[in-house]
Amino acid sequence: MYNISKKYRSVFLFIAKLAIVTAAFYIISGKIVQNGDLYSAFHLHFLNNSFSEFILISTLIFLFTTLNWFLEIKKWKTLVSGIKTITFFEAFKQSTSSLTASLITPNRIGEYGAKAIYYPKSDQKKIMALNLLGNSSQMLITILFGITGLFFLGNFIGLHLQIPKILLLISLLITVFFIIKRLRIFKRFTVFIKEIPLKIHLNNLFLSFLRYVVFSHQFYFLLMIFGVELDYFTAMSLIFSMYLISSVIPGFVLFDFIIKGSVAVSLFGFFEVNEIVIIMITTLMWIMNFAIPALIGSYFVLTFNLPLTEKIPVRVK
Repeated sequence: MYNISKKYRSVFLFIAKLAIVTAAFYIISGKIVQNGDLYSAFHLHFLNNSFSEFILISTLIFLFTTLNWFLEIKKWKTLVSGIKTITFFEAFKQSTSSLTASLITPNRIGEYGAKAIYYPKSDQKKIMALNLLGNSSQMLITILFGITGLFFLGNFIGLHLQIPKILLLISLLITVFFIIKRLRIFKRFTVFIKEIPLKIHLNNLFLSFLRYVVFSHQFYFLLMIFGVELDYFTAMSLIFSMYLISSVIPGFVLFDFIIKGSVAVSLFGFFEVNEIVIIMITTLMWIMNFAIPALIGSYFVLTFNLPLTEKIPVRVK
């Protein structure tokens, strides 16, 4: 007898995929079309500049974006290698489609489930744990560079960090760590991490580091191209601080450029940088590093089919 539940499952999957893609297109197009500041900034900058400069800017943005996503895909391929060997294209498909799904969920939660469904049910928890490991390593790099940026930036904007305050902060972090460590989920996660080969951990951290260097310098070169007169040391301190502060603010991926834009405008404002230029740069960064990959991922969302091992077999009476 025909399995009715299988039919309804297919219909539900199609509706879910269509809803995700429709929402992604609506969100991305809405943010771009309605962003009047972006148009104003482009008008101000390119009014008196040559076409060759426009080509230079476009080429640099494309190269940095390509390298950024190459490293992200390579990192995911490396992380998954402990469970299953996948091709670079499969890693590309899983990374971009999960980004599409994450657009409509807070703190990119949808990314975890979207990647997991590409694998058999028996491996899905491990896949979500690997995704958490990848995001955690990126966050660790962001924190290390961000704290460094804040220390150096403090000399300019009056953020005097005193030793007692630092020790208090470290004590609080250690306390929170031990509280979390007692949680059952965290214990399982730490056990799983210990089972992962050291080589994968080192590659994961190295690729996270390279990716951070790429997108932070993408922001820096855009500052230089759009005529922001800051020395390298100061500019990178501002960029490191911006990524740290914006990363601890919870929100949706679709609001990412708004959060980063607000933080960047505040920080760069101490050095009297034109806020329209900063808004333009943060918007461009969001379009190239999030919006366009998410649009590419929408194709893979629409063409996604459940793994064969997860399909419900036809039952015969």
